Amino acid sequence: MKKHDDEKKYGKTVALIIFMICVFGLLIIAISVQTDGGKLFEGLPAGIGYFLLVIMILIPVFLILLIIATFKKKESSSHLTPDYFGVNFNRAEEKKPIRRIDKAKPVHIRVTPMAGGDGKEKDEEEREEREEEQTEGPLEEGGSRFYMLTEIDKSYENYERPEYNENIGLRELCEEFRKFSAGELKLYYDIEDIRRFIGAMAVTKLIILQGMSGTGKTSLAYAFGEFLRNKTVVVPIQPMWKERTDLVGYYNEFTKKFNETTLLYKMYEANYNEEIYVTVLDEMNIARVEYYFAEFLSLLEIPNPDGRNLDVVADRREDDPKLLQKNGKLRLPTNMWFVGTANNDDSTFSISDKVYDRAMVLNLDKKATPFEAEGSSMKISSTHLTELMEKAQREYEISDRNVRRIKKLDEYMIKTFHITFGNRIMKQIRSYVPVLVGCGGTEEEALDDILSRKVFRKLESKNPVYVKQMAEGLCGYLDELFGEDKLPLCKETVRLIEQNV
Repeated sequence: MKKHDDEKKYGKTVALIIFMICVFGLLIIAISVQTDGGKLFEGLPAGIGYFLLVIMILIPVFLILLIIATFKKKESSSHLTPDYFGVNFNRAEEKKPIRRIDKAKPVHIRVTPMAGGDGKEKDEEEREEREEEQTEGPLEEGGSRFYMLTEIDKSYENYERPEYNENIGLRELCEEFRKFSAGELKLYYDIEDIRRFIGAMAVTKLIILQGMSGTGKTSLAYAFGEFLRNKTVVVPIQPMWKERTDLVGYYNEFTKKFNETTLLYKMYEANYNEEIYVTVLDEMNIARVEYYFAEFLSLLEIPNPDGRNLDVVADRREDDPKLLQKNGKLRLPTNMWFVGTANNDDSTFSISDKVYDRAMVLNLDKKATPFEAEGSSMKISSTHLTELMEKAQREYEISDRNVRRIKKLDEYMIKTFHITFGNRIMKQIRSYVPVLVGCGGTEEEALDDILSRKVFRKLESKNPVYVKQMAEGLCGYLDELFGEDKLPLCKETVRLIEQNV
């Protein structure tokens, strides 16, 4: 085909050159007749004669330019004709049905070199045969836009509930977890930190672990997943994250597929079973939590778990995953907890009160002393864990005496620092204290911990000079109200703010 095109171009070029030679020859003759051999336009004034001569020169030039433009237009349009592929769509009898090619299935085109006229005819015949083969048979579909989620549907078609340990209690759970971490993973934690971690799970689905680097923030959540035989998912937060699609993925208009993330995969899987899922948001404040986690924060505030539905896509299709709702939303699983690790340095953002108020905060400021222990992992269902927490909240309900103390402390904080407990904090206190007691702690220890994290932490946003002036009186009031040195963590928080002034 290339040789044939070259021959056509060569013939056009020769014809154009011959035509131009003839035109210019006529012009030379006309000029010579007008100037030397006599008057070409005899009887006309000389000015008019020269004007007509110029017209005679311009008309051939215009014709030459017109012919050149016509040749170029034909050549450019010839590149768009389907004759190069063996099909002429300008002839109705040669039209063939067009087959849509599935993006997921590669199409291999064989190219046969041509040798002379026979090779060209043979190549055209082979192309026609390939086109006939491609137009036969039904169109192939590309599958669901959610590949990983539909695979989960397939894997759970014959799901059988595993055997869970239904006899373990909260106190034993904390002790066995601590032994397992030390014996199997060589990770050591104080029993108080274990109790606070389990107690925090009874309050909210978002737990923030703060402390110096190397104190075991990420490893605590990791060890808990290993203990439950359900590996913890670690999501490294990126500095540029600003919306929920960074966490759960997005629909790609180009590929017509949904870019699924590991978190979306685990959230979908968690809706199928009763396992306890722990997701670590590693370095959560390296980006603004209020941006990429905003929708989660709002949904977790809804009391009814069935109303916590996360937007995934705009609508639902027939081949979408089974658990995806008609409006394209996915239910937030009740058996998943988010554990964020936070550092306070120049590379991170400060966490706002909006996040702190909705989360439970644990400070891991020191390493535990290593000890020898033997422990084993076990399967515990989220249903059983929830039942244990609800049972503890009934049996170890906060005493009326401490309720009155909290009320007096609230009045003092409002009057002195314009800080109030609020309904959310009171609800968290009533949920947290009984569970911590059920894990083996005391009511005063639980109150001291949650008040220092939820109430006295707010003093950091107040005028530090004023807080320093009132620090001594506040610590004295705590001793008077709860007993001397009964709330050491609260007093430590106040003293630390006083020292930083």
